[in-house]
Amino acid sequence: MTEWSPDYLKIIQWRNNQLFDFKNNPSKLAAAKVYYRSNPVQFIEHWVNTYDPRNAGSDKPSNMPFVLFDRQKDMIAFLSQLIEEQENGLVEKCRDMGATWVCCAFSVYMFLFHPGSAIGWGSRKEALVDRIGDPDSIFEKMRMIFRSLPKGFMPSGFDEKSMSYMKIINPENGSTITGESGDNIGRGGRSLIYFKDEAAHYERPEKIEAALADNTNVQIDISSVNGLGNVFHRRREAGVDWVGEVVKGHTNVLVMDWRDHPLKTKEWYEARRKKAEQEVMSHVFEQEVNRNYAASVEGILIPSDWVSSAIDAHVKLGFSDDGGYMAALDVADEGKDTNAQCVRKGVVLRSIDEWSERDTGATARRSVAALEGKTASVQYDCIGVGAGVKAETNRLADEGLMPKGLKYIAWNAGAGVLKPDDYVIEGDKESPTNKDFYTNLKAQAGWELRRRFERTHKAITEGIQYDSDELISIDSTIPLLRKLQKELSQSTVSRGAKLKLLINKTPDGTKSPNLADAVAMCYFPVPSSSSYTLDNL
Repeated sequence: MTEWSPDYLKIIQWRNNQLFDFKNNPSKLAAAKVYYRSNPVQFIEHWVNTYDPRNAGSDKPSNMPFVLFDRQKDMIAFLSQLIEEQENGLVEKCRDMGATWVCCAFSVYMFLFHPGSAIGWGSRKEALVDRIGDPDSIFEKMRMIFRSLPKGFMPSGFDEKSMSYMKIINPENGSTITGESGDNIGRGGRSLIYFKDEAAHYERPEKIEAALADNTNVQIDISSVNGLGNVFHRRREAGVDWVGEVVKGHTNVLVMDWRDHPLKTKEWYEARRKKAEQEVMSHVFEQEVNRNYAASVEGILIPSDWVSSAIDAHVKLGFSDDGGYMAALDVADEGKDTNAQCVRKGVVLRSIDEWSERDTGATARRSVAALEGKTASVQYDCIGVGAGVKAETNRLADEGLMPKGLKYIAWNAGAGVLKPDDYVIEGDKESPTNKDFYTNLKAQAGWELRRRFERTHKAITEGIQYDSDELISIDSTIPLLRKLQKELSQSTVSRGAKLKLLINKTPDGTKSPNLADAVAMCYFPVPSSSSYTLDNL
């Protein structure tokens, strides 16, 4: 790759000089339009702006000229050839390669210089396709591009009204850019080219494929990888790598590796890798950065050796149980299921108990009696019969029988995740958000418990330093220790129907792990004024 160090001030000065020249010599503007019709890379670099909010507060502008690096230029050539040859393409990319911005800029170029172009865009959620004012959405990116273009390149009669929700119209040459989402992708009419953003993450991709087959001859799947066996992976495996020329009769594949980005150095790579390891998210790093389809999370959720490391970890690592009490109550559901309650102080699990009781009121009273004298919030499983806990604890409170300091908080395993828009790897915008990674609150809590055990194991076996609040310790004197160990290593993890993290508590031949469920709730409490709902799913 050639050196890439844009001088934005110099580029802006050049643009201003050209605009002055166009104003004084209209024939030059007309000649420039003829030239740009066959030179999309030059048009984009000369006149298109891109946006990166991460530059705020630095010596780089947030809105800046779009200076393409080599692989982005290859991408423009790739798209142009696919349209010419009427073949499908797939872009397999590392995160943060600017692929969507490149395709947005190319869409604007086609819209302006190729009359009658019908360009389609789709993604798995409507808000990702278009949300007015949100530069993370595809159509707002294109609006920002149009607003930054010189008036001389804008179509006659084009204004803000031409850029409505999910649709942009060229009143001069008849070109359009339209958007769709979810299962509706491809049902809006015929297109010259159709872009499917983050195509590996669709919920029902087969339905979309059927619709798009009659919509366009040039379908472009753009995505980071997301596991084995989905439509994106199968298409990539059946495709041929593009090396400068389109191969007829095949899906042509353009790979955008992290090494193709001039600012992603070996030092950047190692820093990302170490951060992912610290956050216990190495598999996310493998998928998002190394494009590893097989970086699966399937298997045992919490390996047994991690659980063993956590027994008396506070003694082994020399930290105390400083902190308040927290408790959790897993309510028996049906059949031979049992109730389970655990109590932790700080991050040290100090007690755990289970009992058979079908009467939810009696279960609530036993829970309260076991916690008398402690100040604690008690997370309780509120699904199904667990709803009876609320009625009984409310009755106790109304009659003045509830011990001071106890607060029972409903914990809904099937609800949406906490902090849905936060990134799985804290502060890392290249990792997925919680709502895109976890199926529900149960999956989030289970995975967070896994991360505690893994950090504890690494602290003990490798000497890695963590804040004790991020760890877990199990008091070796608690009753039911061996049963708890077995249950903690029972659950398996896989991808659900929406390709999000899914936890199976009861693999074939196993019983419900009530003790482990109580521990998961105890170490992942929800706030009392919780905003998590099924709507967040």
